[in-house]
Amino acid sequence: MTKPATGNTPTDGRRSWLRDHSELGVCALLLALGVLVLTDALTMDVDIAQRGPVGPRTVPVVVGAGLLVIAALLAVDVLRGGRGQAEAGEDVDLSEPADWRTVSLLAGVFLGAAVLIEPLGFPVAGALLFWGAAFALGSRRPDRDPLIAAVVSFVTYAVFNNLLGVPLPGGPLMGVL
Repeated sequence: MTKPATGNTPTDGRRSWLRDHSELGVCALLLALGVLVLTDALTMDVDIAQRGPVGPRTVPVVVGAGLLVIAALLAVDVLRGGRGQAEAGEDVDLSEPADWRTVSLLAGVFLGAAVLIEPLGFPVAGALLFWGAAFALGSRRPDRDPLIAAVVSFVTYAVFNNLLGVPLPGGPLMGVL
């Protein structure tokens, strides 16, 4: 049996083109973000806040327009053959596959914290988030990691809630904190 030749099918050609022009994904993201900012800015109700030629719409419109211009310029550069340069100090081996286990664990921990923040409050959900992230990234110190996560979470809660005046859900610990 012979193996079919690779690189000769139209699908391989498309994949190769997409891989060589992957920066177009950044262009699409900038375009979508620019459209979102402009849409939000232009539908903003500003009758009460308008006090002169420069109102609350001005900065978002400038930022949104800038995002659209940057997306277009970057797309033209990429389609003309421009490529982003890797950092000289970057030590990432691009030939190695992505570590999807770690990515999945981090995504799960983040989504779990988002679900638990309302019923348990920020201090508990934040501690679970910090401890879960440390675990997902490779730390295996069950004697130290939960303690550090709890301290970081409670300090973050205290700083935001008490010092900065940004109310975070306290959950069952609301009366204690």
